[in-house]
Amino acid sequence: MAATAQPKKIVAPTVSQINAEFVTQLACKYWAPHIKKKSPFDIKVSISKIFSEKNVPAWEIFKKKPDHFPFFFKHILKAALAETDGEFSLHEQTVLLLFLDHCFNSLEVDLIRSQVQQLISLPMWMGLQAARLELELKKTPKLRKFWNLIKKNDEKMDPEAREQAYQERRFLSQLIQKFISVLKSVPLSEPVTMDKVHYCERFIELMIDLEALLPTRRWFNTILDDSHLLVHCYLSNLVRREEDGHLFSQLLDMLKFYTGFEINDQTGNALTENEMTTIHYDRITSLQRAAFAHFPELYDFALSNVAEVDTRESLVKFFGPLSSNTLHQVASYLCLLPTLPKNEDTTFDKEFLLELLVSRHERRISQIQQLNQMPLYPTEKIIWDENIVPTEYYSGEGCLALPKLNLQFLTLHDYLLRNFNLFRLESTYEIRQDIEDSVSRMKPWLSEYGGVVFGGWARMAQPIVAFTVVEVAKPNIGENWPTRVRADVTINLNVRDHIKDEWEGLRKHDVCFLITVRPTKPYGTKFDRRRPFIEQVGLVYVRGCEIQGMLDDKGRVIEDGPEPRPNLRGESRTFRVFLDPNQYQQDMTNTIQNGAEDVYETFNIIMRRKPKENNFKAVLETIRNLMNTDCVVPDWLHDIILGYGDPSSAHYSKMPNQIATLDFNDTFLSIEHLKASFPGHNVKVTVEDPALQIPPFRITFPVRSGKGKKRKDADVEDEDTEEAKTLIVEPHVIPNRGPYPYNQPKRNTIQFTHTQIEAIRAGMQPGLTMVVGPPGTGKTDVAVQIISNIYHNFPEQRTLIVTHSNQALNQLFEKIMALDIDERHLLRLGHGEEELETEKDFSRYGRVNYVLARRIELLEEVKRLQKSLGVPGDASYTCETAGYFFLYQVMSRWEEYISKVKNKGSALPDVTEVSTFFPFHEYFANAPQPIFKGRSYEEDMEIAEGCFRHIKKIFTQLEEFRASELLRSGLDRSKYLLVKEAKIIAMTCTHAALKRHDLVKLGFKYDNILMEEAAQILEIETFIPLLLQNPQDGFSRLKRWIMIGDHHQLPPVIKNMAFQKYSNMEQSLFTRFVRVGVPTVDLDAQGRARASLCNLYNWRYKNLGNLPHVQLLPEFSTANAGLLYDFQLINVEDFQGVGESEPNPYFYQNLGEAEYVVALFMYMCLLGYPADRISILTTYNGQKHLIRDIINRRCGNNPLIGRPNKVTTVDRFQGQQNDYILLSLVRTRAVGHLRDVRRLVVAMSRARLGLYIFARVSLFQNCFELTPAFSQLTARPLHLHIIPTEPFPTTRKNGERPSHEVQIIKNMPQMANFVYNMYMHLIQTTHHYHQTLLQLPPAMVEEGEEVQNQETELETEEEAMTIQADIIPSPTDTSCSHETLAFQTDTTSNQTETTPTSSNPEAISALSETTTTVAGAVPAPAEANMPQDATSASAETK
Repeated sequence: MAATAQPKKIVAPTVSQINAEFVTQLACKYWAPHIKKKSPFDIKVSISKIFSEKNVPAWEIFKKKPDHFPFFFKHILKAALAETDGEFSLHEQTVLLLFLDHCFNSLEVDLIRSQVQQLISLPMWMGLQAARLELELKKTPKLRKFWNLIKKNDEKMDPEAREQAYQERRFLSQLIQKFISVLKSVPLSEPVTMDKVHYCERFIELMIDLEALLPTRRWFNTILDDSHLLVHCYLSNLVRREEDGHLFSQLLDMLKFYTGFEINDQTGNALTENEMTTIHYDRITSLQRAAFAHFPELYDFALSNVAEVDTRESLVKFFGPLSSNTLHQVASYLCLLPTLPKNEDTTFDKEFLLELLVSRHERRISQIQQLNQMPLYPTEKIIWDENIVPTEYYSGEGCLALPKLNLQFLTLHDYLLRNFNLFRLESTYEIRQDIEDSVSRMKPWLSEYGGVVFGGWARMAQPIVAFTVVEVAKPNIGENWPTRVRADVTINLNVRDHIKDEWEGLRKHDVCFLITVRPTKPYGTKFDRRRPFIEQVGLVYVRGCEIQGMLDDKGRVIEDGPEPRPNLRGESRTFRVFLDPNQYQQDMTNTIQNGAEDVYETFNIIMRRKPKENNFKAVLETIRNLMNTDCVVPDWLHDIILGYGDPSSAHYSKMPNQIATLDFNDTFLSIEHLKASFPGHNVKVTVEDPALQIPPFRITFPVRSGKGKKRKDADVEDEDTEEAKTLIVEPHVIPNRGPYPYNQPKRNTIQFTHTQIEAIRAGMQPGLTMVVGPPGTGKTDVAVQIISNIYHNFPEQRTLIVTHSNQALNQLFEKIMALDIDERHLLRLGHGEEELETEKDFSRYGRVNYVLARRIELLEEVKRLQKSLGVPGDASYTCETAGYFFLYQVMSRWEEYISKVKNKGSALPDVTEVSTFFPFHEYFANAPQPIFKGRSYEEDMEIAEGCFRHIKKIFTQLEEFRASELLRSGLDRSKYLLVKEAKIIAMTCTHAALKRHDLVKLGFKYDNILMEEAAQILEIETFIPLLLQNPQDGFSRLKRWIMIGDHHQLPPVIKNMAFQKYSNMEQSLFTRFVRVGVPTVDLDAQGRARASLCNLYNWRYKNLGNLPHVQLLPEFSTANAGLLYDFQLINVEDFQGVGESEPNPYFYQNLGEAEYVVALFMYMCLLGYPADRISILTTYNGQKHLIRDIINRRCGNNPLIGRPNKVTTVDRFQGQQNDYILLSLVRTRAVGHLRDVRRLVVAMSRARLGLYIFARVSLFQNCFELTPAFSQLTARPLHLHIIPTEPFPTTRKNGERPSHEVQIIKNMPQMANFVYNMYMHLIQTTHHYHQTLLQLPPAMVEEGEEVQNQETELETEEEAMTIQADIIPSPTDTSCSHETLAFQTDTTSNQTETTPTSSNPEAISALSETTTTVAGAVPAPAEANMPQDATSASAETK
């Protein structure tokens, strides 16, 4: 880490010596104590390195001693500029650059921002040459006023402070000059130290980050331009060194892109293509004017057309012949260089001067054009470039040529472009894995005749028999690439039927890859996955393509549709594919101009991918289409998305269209509930009678205007405050909907807390609502209530629901259906609707079928009504005829009825008339009778009007369904439902990204968006749903955006560590908003877990408490039967000398923990716990497969035990819960990815009633990040404490001393033997119980038991024991293999019918006679039964 220490220095530990467990403690230790002693710089370098390594909340340490940080920061600046041959090595200064980069990227931290702003504000222009400074101040007149003010303030400063300020202002200018000197010291061909290369790379990374943030770019971009850094870099020797300079060149291209980014540095506004063209023309014309006025040799250039001279070739042609001094003079006239003194020669090279003028004035292709010309499919050059697509296990050392997702973005174009590039590269990484897997399985070898022979086969890849390009369509006007390129690929499907079906099932738009391999290894060579892939298989080219369809016998594309596909003869199949036109044009240009071979004549492998992982092209096209259109984001969201302005500006309290009165419908259960939901508010109810103060309620809130008048009178201010706290509550009655029971509205039954009510209120108001929902706080219930309330308050508005997973969407939908929402207004898009656990189909075509069926039902009702009224004709033939019937027959009768019974003058109305004159008695004869109660006129009139509402609703729905009669095809009907009928539309974020083009084309419209699991959705997949509709008159119609999530749980899944950490791609938009400071509603009461379990993770949240029922309900207050504690950390030592193992790279397993977990699961099931209330979780896939294998062998098919509800990883189980969780942490050498506190929170919060963790305690208790949870876990005994004689369920209270004896299990073999003996005893007891039943007189045996047991009784005790011995071998049988150990239960049909433990209390209670001797009595021989190679089966499973 640090350079070799001098003898007198205090030596700080290097990061390579620091155990990762203690990085944060070391930061605390080495940070503050040495400040006052003015610690040597090597300690400061180590501190910088520590904070750079730990890209986590490292700034918290600095915040504890904020007054020390300025001193520390100034020393870092001084050290960064020090000479490299002095006290600091270049390697140490590289570390300091990285630290500075982290500072510039952490401007949201006040402590950091206060120091950094001194380096990047307007005064830094002191570093500009005088002429350039004058030019810049002239461009923006208001800056001159500020500049003069700065100079005045400087004059008032004392000399020492002024000198310090000048040093800070010039810091970045001096740092650039230092970098240029280092860069120039790199030789062209001689060896160069990698420290210099790394320093240069890190410096360019710092420059990119400064250019990519508007607060830093605003003033720094001019300094960078004035230093001509890019010119120096492009002419440097490092760029010309192919190997050492490859990454540097890529970073340089990124820097060049950002220096010329299409943005006004001062205003922050994006520049249009016309504005960029104007800037370019102004530069050229100013150069032409200078040439005409002062340089006669450039007259031709000065008088030429701009378009004729703005190419690189033209500029070199005109300026190339000029001398160095002349070039310098031209540059000085443009204020690019200082004026050249008379009679002196320039000190700059001619090459530098020429490049300076040419690069500044040459025509640049616009960013949109560049993007449109970019191929969407990755090629071999990108796929295996480690600087762009690093390997999965990126170490964090060195920088990469990747964009970063920071807190802020320059423009929406910049935001989309960074996400576009990262999404493309993340997909490329997954594609690389698939190609390497498929091609290596095919084993391409060099044949004897020089061709290719395939020694293996792959399910996802096939050798190409023939490949032909069949169409190259003409380009569109203004483009130079074809509009369409199609080719035919022929393969031979001589494979198994199910694989053949998969290939023939390739659908339109599926993406495949065409690969060329030219192996150099002879037949039979083994492939080594640890060696470079490309040289082993001889891979040459990779190109992407998109399936159009398979060809039939006549060469026509077989279209997807309801018709069955034709049966094709033989094994040969031909697919027509679309090639990427941009890539084709580039390849053909390279072939023609450079004489390269034609790539499209070389392909010999086609590879397909799994459909779920293969949607990257559609998403990339969506993002590119967004960049080619005007992204109309609502004005109130624009700046927040870019990370600027007031983060609370979109909160409902600051929105100009805030709504004063809202109907909360069924949100409140009572008036007391309402009052408790608004603590600190004065609630005024409009009616005083307590009997009438019943829900639903309308609430009028005080709405403040943005700008109020200043008040001087304190009394008036008090009144204003009192008024702001007053809520006016108006109870109202929902109009009667009809006499049938199903007419009654469904009601909410959840008593929401006051924070949940605030979230619901915020969601109903316009603006951005962010709800942070810790585990178990009712996020889904809040979401559903918001949706319901918007539906009832704004019936004309449409709401879009977006979630990360189908499972979350289905959970949300099932709860929505339980509320008072008409199901005809619900629609579910995507492929997850089949997972809905309901009889109803909410997919597009399911809704079409519902409408058609409902139409028939309603027309039948019309027919019945017509008959009851005695009207002749066929009114129920169509929706249209029904409409006429309603207008002329129903309405006329109702109006006549109303005229008869309405109150006339002062005469009291007669109650009996309401029923007497009612015209629809016969129609409502099938309703509960009597319809009219006769108690009061008002009550009966309300009933009559309710009956009419019921009838009217029939005809209203039929009017809506008329479109289904006019539209004949299912597709048209489904489109109509989507665009017109549905009010609540649900989809996953992936579906939104894939189908944006189709939705916009249909004219899809919506007013509100609700996002569940928002913290798990990728940034770009969160943004795209905002733009699924075309703007109205140039404005977005979006009114509300509700995001519900938890950034303290796991983020979006990014497989590549480099993209995850270096590019910060795992940061969701939800998390970024929280970091920026957007106001959130934090739900603060959980109702999922016992209070004791909640304590394991509630420290991660601000103020997470428990709902009352967590203490009151019996299931939470009752102990876990058979277990002493409700949660326990169980220490698991090495089993047979082995802890964690790794049969495949990063496929971690731990046999001891796996066996222990399964043994505890079996023990719980034998006590009577239902297996489906227990889930087994682990932190690694390898352990998941091992546990599944063990369950299959031990108890999977045993009806007495069964299988757990789920065996999966913690990451997969996020968003789910179960009563009892058994958790295996696997690792014994290093903590691994559980160090991520977000994963710990998920793991600790899945259990409701019991959590049992199996781990190597000594490892995890020393992990600093995990301390808050593990300090509680280790406070309890680390050996499993069980109560085997206590059956499930128990009456013992949680925390109460048990009346039964407690057994202590010291290790896994002891537990395995105990469970084995317990199982055998249970079988014997059950058999004895059956024998006793058979010997009783028939009258004493219940009939049900007799019938049940006749099928299951065993003939003799010998037969029973024989079968038991076959099923479960003795643990002392040392010849027993892994396959037949202790609990394998391939039972016969007879045994699967044995009486379950829950129905045999005698069998359970009988255990008390023997468990005392069983526990711990069986010696260690069981260890001999455990296999040494137990991981092999799991490796196969993978």
